[in-house]
Amino acid sequence: MPTPMAAENWTRVSEFVLISFSSLPTEIQSLLFLTFLTIYLVTLMGNSLIILVTLADPMLHSPMYFFLRNLSFLEIGFNLVIVPKMLGTLIARDTTISFTGCAAQMYFFFFFGVAECFLLATMAYDRYVAICSPLHYPVLMNQRTRAKLAAASWFPGFPVATVQTTWLFSFPFCATNKVNHFFCDSPPVLRLVCADTAQFEIYAIVGTILVVMIPCLLILCSYTRIAAAILQIPSAKGKHKAFSTCSSHLLVVSLFYVSSSLTYFRPKSNNSPESKKLLSLSYTVVTPMLNPIIYSLRNNEVKNALSRTFQKVLTLRSHNL
Repeated sequence: MPTPMAAENWTRVSEFVLISFSSLPTEIQSLLFLTFLTIYLVTLMGNSLIILVTLADPMLHSPMYFFLRNLSFLEIGFNLVIVPKMLGTLIARDTTISFTGCAAQMYFFFFFGVAECFLLATMAYDRYVAICSPLHYPVLMNQRTRAKLAAASWFPGFPVATVQTTWLFSFPFCATNKVNHFFCDSPPVLRLVCADTAQFEIYAIVGTILVVMIPCLLILCSYTRIAAAILQIPSAKGKHKAFSTCSSHLLVVSLFYVSSSLTYFRPKSNNSPESKKLLSLSYTVVTPMLNPIIYSLRNNEVKNALSRTFQKVLTLRSHNL
């Protein structure tokens, strides 16, 4: 925590410097650029393809794919907030980011992160209704209900992002403006503050725990009921079919929660800036790329829809020629 004496020496910061990978050799930075650029393009194409296919194919107009489409929108937004600036720091060595740009990046990072937590919980509830009440599923998860659930998933991101970002950037900053990260995350920016941040830190810890734990508990409750329902299915084939509809979501949830929890809930003594950067890369860059791959490879309906879509495109092209 900054001392009162430090507060006397603060200056107005107009920009920040992201020192993320600047200590690495140029060759390594160029290799990282190519790697992250490939991941970025795969993420955009994969999630865009999921959105287009679930919109175009009538077989994928069920609630499950409506929420999957929302998740893909979210992952695209998450990537657009973080990766372009990171690529710029690697290839153009442009490590500076304006005060407003840093605040905006942090705001949308919080917004998309919180929304993803609640959306994953909503998707778990959707699977619970589908497996535990299959006959009532179309009625319970009608178009109006799924729209309300999606809105309820997106909404918490607004107050959390607004309060945390506005509060943090209202503090005075010290003379140094070097952020030891590849994007404007709260902990590294908070270290530059020249003021008593005890209240903010308490709010941030409590807020993070609530945002993570509430959706996590909802997911655990849903899957506890799902597991009980699957165990009551007499045939092994029926059990496998029921579980297969949840396996993709379970894998996505595991990737997101494990990587984010290791980033924000590790003891400070075990949480070096370099290890935190690596963990942050996993859920800000890698996980958004894996989600459409997981849902495509592990879901026969999506694979069949992709096949039908490509066949339609090839048929149209052949007719045009």
